[in-house]
Amino acid sequence: MRRSLSAYLALCRWLDRAALAACVAAGLFLVGAVLAIVVLRYGFGLGFIQLQDAAGYAFAVLMVLSLPVTLARGGHVRVEVISERLPAAYLRAADAVALVLFLVPVFGLMIRAFWPDLSYAWSIREGSVETGGLPGLYLVKTALPLAAILMILQGVAQVLGRRAAE
Repeated sequence: MRRSLSAYLALCRWLDRAALAACVAAGLFLVGAVLAIVVLRYGFGLGFIQLQDAAGYAFAVLMVLSLPVTLARGGHVRVEVISERLPAAYLRAADAVALVLFLVPVFGLMIRAFWPDLSYAWSIREGSVETGGLPGLYLVKTALPLAAILMILQGVAQVLGRRAAE
């Protein structure tokens, strides 16, 4: 049991590093693309739909994958009015209850609700809505259920990781 828990936590750490790397890459690309769009448009009077689509795709990936990265680092929003005075055992129990009652069901429903749209997008290899835009929107849409899966895995890892540390 201890070995499988360690393997699960190691997998979650690896997935977190991969998601962080994707966020960093998307963020850097987004900054460069927006800078290029502005310089080309206002400096040279040129515009490229593909570059605008690429910036939008990078922004979508950055925003969606930021959720599990933030959760893994404990940067998610909490209401800390009372909890700073409560014992650590209560906080661990509250996190476990929140995981079971909120995080897993909400992100599980997100995956279930989005799945038909994602399946359709993959079946037609959906591209940009703009004429002459980039193909591959279906790949960007895949980031949403992927982030939901990562959220569930990271939430479980946080609860199990604290329990293993005790």
